[in-house]
Amino acid sequence: MMRRQLIAVLWGLSLIVAPSAVLAAGGASVPYHFEPNLGNEASLRRGAKLFMNYCSGCHTLQYMRYQRIAEDLNIPEDMLEKNLLLTRGKIHDQVTGTMPEKSAEWFGTAPPDLTLVSRWHSNGADWIYSFLLSFYLDDKTGTGVNNLVMKNTAMPHALWPLQGYQKLNEQGDDHAEAGGHGTPKPNFEMVHPGSMNKEEYRAAVGDITNFLVYVGEPAKMVRYDLGKKVIAFLLLFTLLAWLLKREYWRDVH
Repeated sequence: MMRRQLIAVLWGLSLIVAPSAVLAAGGASVPYHFEPNLGNEASLRRGAKLFMNYCSGCHTLQYMRYQRIAEDLNIPEDMLEKNLLLTRGKIHDQVTGTMPEKSAEWFGTAPPDLTLVSRWHSNGADWIYSFLLSFYLDDKTGTGVNNLVMKNTAMPHALWPLQGYQKLNEQGDDHAEAGGHGTPKPNFEMVHPGSMNKEEYRAAVGDITNFLVYVGEPAKMVRYDLGKKVIAFLLLFTLLAWLLKREYWRDVH
């Protein structure tokens, strides 16, 4: 059953991700680089809050439970239920959206589950970060916006209250600064500012990216915690071994 569910999720993601995969196959890269930091618990908490407020209405995380998020990010369960459980469900449930089945008719395809989106791409963190930074106005689309990373995406710009709306200047100094992989950064111009300035919005997108990277492999949090304990044990064992060796060799010398 789990195998069939996993295949279904990957197939659903392919409906929207395929254009980007084709773009990557052609040698193009995402324009921005982001280095995830799962040790930054504050960032993960902010990312969880932003995801629940702006993304969970459409997208699910069906292989992640609210309770696991609370445990991993040290969020009291009552606080999570009050502030982050904004859709249907309870603390022990999987993260579900509220989109009806006919949403596929609205967008052309149903909004995909995002549990594995950071692992679907070889450059998952860069892809998510770049995608959320690359919406621009386009009156030729049904939503009024387009995206450089995923051309003709059916997804509207859900974070527009934060970023605002920007336009893409086809002419201009597109090579003013290089992207994370040597790709020129696009030349965007803000048309309708949002509630955040450029730096604040990029920080918010970084938090969401961090959260989705964590969701893709929450066991990393366990490994990081266990790794610290193992290193501490090895250091203590080394000290004890050195003291024991010194005691044994004291009579020899």
